[in-house]
Amino acid sequence: MLTYTARRLGLGVAIILVAMAILFSMIYLIPGDPASVALGPKATPEMIAHLRERMGLDQPVWRQFVNFVGSTLRGDLGEEALSGRPVLTVVMEQLPFTLALVFCGILWSVALGVPLGCIAAVRRGGFVDRVIGVLSVAVIAVPSFVIAIYALLIFAVRLQWLPAIGAGEPGSIASQLKHLILPSLAVGLGWVGYIARMVRASMLETLEAGHIRTARAFGLPERWIVYTYALRIAILPTVTLLGVGIGHMLSSSVFAEIVFARPGIGKLVYEAISTRNYPVVTGAVLVTTTFFVFVNVLADLVIGLLDPRVRASFN
Repeated sequence: MLTYTARRLGLGVAIILVAMAILFSMIYLIPGDPASVALGPKATPEMIAHLRERMGLDQPVWRQFVNFVGSTLRGDLGEEALSGRPVLTVVMEQLPFTLALVFCGILWSVALGVPLGCIAAVRRGGFVDRVIGVLSVAVIAVPSFVIAIYALLIFAVRLQWLPAIGAGEPGSIASQLKHLILPSLAVGLGWVGYIARMVRASMLETLEAGHIRTARAFGLPERWIVYTYALRIAILPTVTLLGVGIGHMLSSSVFAEIVFARPGIGKLVYEAISTRNYPVVTGAVLVTTTFFVFVNVLADLVIGLLDPRVRASFN
């Protein structure tokens, strides 16, 4: 297990370094001068030159990249172009809102997808299985921003059951949870279909295993067999799928935060791109990339703990 853990952590660090190089290249290749855009059309050449020097844009490209990697490894993501506030502080102020949105989206997808997948596997080939299959494909096909808009129009505007915009009153957990229902549903509903299909396929394979047939031969109740023995094995691929799904939900949160006027990383990046605030864009993307890699490494470690065959393959 130690060898498996070390290799997964090393791979995660390598992915982050590659992501840093790609991000720096993409930011550098974008046309336009960040200093000129940030200061506006009335800025003098002296003001632009001063801001370019403060942002390090007057140095050679290779020096900018070395400084970028070195400062990032030290935890320094630079300063915001106009206010001068540390980028890490700006990002960390918005990160909790996005994490709450993503984790609530995961709860939606797991709470709905796992039972639907189990029911579809048990009722294989029947009417219920076909209905769940159609619904799974339907929610996968619908983009998250479409779900967000229709959820807003139906439940907030027409029925007025839930609040339309904002993140809730500060300090009020009930208000914040109420404001999380619609955006997290928009983020997580699409992954209900993925999880339901994955659980169904894994359950069908697991229900044909020898130990399941033995349990049936002993006369154990079918519900006990499905949810106690089969699901424990069939859920393993879903754990890996959730690691990938978190990255997708992070990107979907951009639309949810804009539609529902919520604070968060997605809205921060959108506004920073609009104003060419490159330090904020870079810092926000690096933080979310690191979080995504960490979650996937954690998912791999959970799989390794639950399935000895996985970690044995690394020895």
